[in-house]
Amino acid sequence: MTDARFPDGFVWGSATAAYQIEGSPLADGAGSSIWHRFSHTPGRMTNGDTGDVACDHYHRYPEDIAIMQSLGLQAYRFSISWSRILPDGTGRVNQKGLDFYRRLVDALREAGILPMATLYHWDLPAALDDRGGWLNRDIANWFSEYANVAFRALDDKVEWWATLNEPWVVTDGGYLHGALAPGHRNLFEAPLATHNLLRAHGSAVEAYRAIGKHAIGIVVNIEPKYPDSQSEDDLAATRRADAYMNRQYLDPVFRGEYPEEMKDIFGEAWPGFPAADFDLIKQPLDFAGINYYLRAVTKNDPAQVVERAARVRQPQSIYTETGWEVHAPALTDVLLWFREHYGPTPVYITENGAAFYDPPTAINDTINDPLRIHYLREHIRAVANAIAKGADVRGYFVWSLLDNLEWSLGYTKRFGIVHVDFATLKRTLKESAKFYAEVVRSGGAVL
Repeated sequence: MTDARFPDGFVWGSATAAYQIEGSPLADGAGSSIWHRFSHTPGRMTNGDTGDVACDHYHRYPEDIAIMQSLGLQAYRFSISWSRILPDGTGRVNQKGLDFYRRLVDALREAGILPMATLYHWDLPAALDDRGGWLNRDIANWFSEYANVAFRALDDKVEWWATLNEPWVVTDGGYLHGALAPGHRNLFEAPLATHNLLRAHGSAVEAYRAIGKHAIGIVVNIEPKYPDSQSEDDLAATRRADAYMNRQYLDPVFRGEYPEEMKDIFGEAWPGFPAADFDLIKQPLDFAGINYYLRAVTKNDPAQVVERAARVRQPQSIYTETGWEVHAPALTDVLLWFREHYGPTPVYITENGAAFYDPPTAINDTINDPLRIHYLREHIRAVANAIAKGADVRGYFVWSLLDNLEWSLGYTKRFGIVHVDFATLKRTLKESAKFYAEVVRSGGAVL
């Protein structure tokens, strides 16, 4: 394919998350978050890294917006730190925290860049975690309160709102396996956290419908599952893996029910949920955000927790620094599968990118990253292929604008198209940023 076609009005952007780039997590009256607490707990983070400085976007956002503008980006997806706005999670509003996001969206609009705001990208206020966090049913009301504060302050300038980012990661990493904040490892907690995340999503959408003027949706990470063989065991494992990672979060939102496989996956740890909860969860959405990074060729593995399935490494494939297979055709498959299973809801690719090795310091202000360019080219082509086959994709946001804190992996993995020297915080455009700028400029014609 040499000429990718994208519809008129297709939006090209980049994406980040608050705790990964902002730094100054307790500045100007902000409260602590679970990621601030987690990163300051010995043994939790690679190299003991924290988000205390990160990319210092909290102070350097004008420079970062100027970079976006120089690349011709049309939109920017960022997340709001709940505990900057409500230091205790509920109640008292921290005006200085709101003012920071107001300055950010004002500057984006002045630069001709449309804001997409994510309400929750994993950084729950620590004060709410102390009250049970995502295990407490009251969190749907807490989240609605927070969302209302954000909507009233920023909706006049924010084009799109996303309620949650990747709820699967929140639950799987934070409540089942303990690799991410808040660091729990409990089979019985995971379904409760999932369900309360989705209830909170529904409550925020309901709140937005009362006062919002633009668009609201949810962002999920989808990892398409392909069986390693046609054996009954591998096919069943593939269905379980798909239900656990993908359909667990999409079926309730779009169909008002969990996949049947969840009872088999969790066994006695899978509770019953009130039918009325699904009326709240299944709110009509303006869009769905899909984050795509990799596929999984899947085989049966009874030793694995919950889904009893394992990924099979593909010897012919390129793998990223995070051990993720590069396989762009699966993105086309995901987009067509979404439309087939969940109907005509418009889709944005809200994250897509790769971590490859980049040196800590730019040499002669140059960072050559041919593997990342190849990754982006092939995946953006895959989006065009899906559109040509009927998928309603409205935009693409590269992950990430900046090298940043890759959660518990610290600063060891670089996803940015803009290099950050973490010793000096100097920004340098990688060759992938220049390539992406040409994609944006040409509307995909350079692919």
